[in-house]
Amino acid sequence: MTSTSTDALVKVCSYYRDAEMRGSNLLYRMLRHVEDPEAQMNLSEHLADETRHAWLWTKRIRDLGRVPEKVVDGYQVRIGRRAGIPRNLIDLFALTVVVEQRALRRYQEHLRRDDVDEETLEVLRKVSEDEGWHLDWMRKKGREFAEKAGEPERFDASIQRFREIDAEVMQELDALEQSLA
Repeated sequence: MTSTSTDALVKVCSYYRDAEMRGSNLLYRMLRHVEDPEAQMNLSEHLADETRHAWLWTKRIRDLGRVPEKVVDGYQVRIGRRAGIPRNLIDLFALTVVVEQRALRRYQEHLRRDDVDEETLEVLRKVSEDEGWHLDWMRKKGREFAEKAGEPERFDASIQRFREIDAEVMQELDALEQSLA
């Protein structure tokens, strides 16, 4: 691996790490507001997965002989700037579903590249394994919360709103990543 390709990989891994850490932080905060026992258990497991993902990216960077780069304008920050802070559980769950979908798509896209080293592929595979479950339980519980609130369409409307924001953010980040190549 050349120094330039290692620099680019560390940058991308640092962005992935930052997103996982910020996702962990959001889930931790959600734990304080969700009273549903099933959601409490699932949030706890989900939080454990996200922090493990952050560690796997940290370890990958360390194994490259580097340290993580500070990310001040990553995916989560950009989403937050546009979406604001969700003020209810339905919106929090919808936002988390959109973010998890993006993470899974992003990891799958990276897995399909033909220039990815085996160690990075291994991390991508490991972090991708958990994302399907994250999506399933969050989607189910978000819809359940919306039903209980008497607004069954609200969850899907929130998902749509956050998907539009996600698309804007990804255009910016894709342009940034292309500049690294």
